[in-house]
Order: sequence, then C-alpha cells, then structure tokens
Amino acid sequence: MKSLPPLSELISLKGKKALITGSAVGIGKAMACRFAEAGADLELVDMNERGLRAVVGEISKLKVKINVHKVDLSSKEGIDALWENLRGKEPDILVNNAGIYPFKNFLEVDDAFLSKVMDINLKSVLLMCQHMIGRRLKIRSRLKRGGVIINIGSIEALMPFVEGMAPYSISKAGVIALTRSLAKEYGKNGFRINAIIPGGIITPGTKAVAREVTQLRLSLLRTGVLFSTRLPLKRGGLPDEVARMAVVLASDLSSYVHGALIPVDGGFLSA
Repeated sequence: MKSLPPLSELISLKGKKALITGSAVGIGKAMACRFAEAGADLELVDMNERGLRAVVGEISKLKVKINVHKVDLSSKEGIDALWENLRGKEPDILVNNAGIYPFKNFLEVDDAFLSKVMDINLKSVLLMCQHMIGRRLKIRSRLKRGGVIINIGSIEALMPFVEGMAPYSISKAGVIALTRSLAKEYGKNGFRINAIIPGGIITPGTKAVAREVTQLRLSLLRTGVLFSTRLPLKRGGLPDEVARMAVVLASDLSSYVHGALIPVDGGFLSA
C-alpha cells in the first residue's frame, strides 16, 4: 500500500510563490504572515506602500523572498504593468483579497461610485485571474502548469444584511460567480480555484466603518446589534482565522477542493 504524505509536507508551501493583493493590513496582512510561515515566497500588492514595508519587517525573519508592489488595482494599466514585471516569475498561487466596502444609499449611487466599487472589487479580480491563467497556461512543463487561485467573497453576497451596501454585495456576488465559472473551465488545466466567504471579521477597515456608523449613521447601530446576536459563535472573527483557511486552500491539504465557497463567518450563514 502506498504510504500517504505526512501532514507537514501537505501543508507546506515551500518552493511556491504566492501573490496576495490588499496585503498591507487586515486579512491580507494575516495571509502574508501565514503564507510566509508555510514557506511561500511572496509578491505583496497594495496601494499602501508604507504598510507593505511594515509587513516585510514583521516576516523578514522567516527567510522567504518578498517583493512589494504599489499598484492601483482600479487601473487596468496598473495591473498589466504588475504582471509585466512578473514575466518569467509568475506566482503559483494568487489570492485576490483587495476590496473596498463604502456605504451609500442605493438611491444615491451614481456612476462614479459604482465604477469605483466594481473596478476594485470585481474587475480587478477578473483581470488578475486572466493574467494568472493566461501566463501559466504558456509554461512549457505540464508539471508546472496550473496553479491555485483563491478569491475573497463576502457573506453580503449570499445574504445581504447591512443597508447601504448594494454595490458591494453585487461586486462580491460577481466574484463568486467568476470563481465557479473559472473552476469549471480551467480545472482540466491543473488549476484549483476556490473562494473564501468571510463575515464578521474584525480588521482595521471594519473598525473604521464601525466608527463611521457610530458617528454618522446611528440608524445602522441596530443592524450591528442584530448582526452580533445572529452569530452562533458570539464573537467577531480574526484576520488570522481567514488566513489559516487560505493556507489550507493553497496547500495540498485541499488537493481535491475545487470550485468551492468556504464560509469563515462564525456560523452567520447557517443561523
């Protein structure tokens, strides 16, 4: 009987390169730290260059190769330039984590607001996946083709709960649809493509939103209370709890997980 590989080997990302967007703070930063701990070399992408440098300082002791890229993901030209810089050094793993979640009354949503949300939350994910798949399909060695793509959705795409976030919900629903479409189409080419569906994660971004709600949108406080009472685990999640699932999906621990939507939401969707 053929012996099974040890867990330490299955979870290792040594010899792999991961590109993580939105990696200066929050969930993206936590992913960068955990991927480095698992042995992956990193290409870190964010508009916040100072934050990226701070992340590098935190994980430099792990002795993995780290490059940082200041990129405006709302710009196709910026995304194209990023991948041109990576020519010949394409990642094995792509994590599309970057996103924004601004509030706006649906009746006040204008073209500029909608375009900004869609460009960053959905269009950039499509373009990043397009580059990743297109570049890796051209690799000559069949053994090295393919790769892993992890897209970050949201519980708001499956069960809208917070008022004023219709464009955000639409954008994340698009990410989910894109994930499943690409999984169906490119599994045969050696790609594993999945989505994580976070919810209730406490990050600097969600804290800032909470402060805004408290100061300017008192009518939404009731929504926050209802959200908290709905959580079966009765607490907010940590960025690291999402990052751990990302490591699992990126590694051979999940070698037969494909086209899946993995909630990391404290049970919100099941309640």
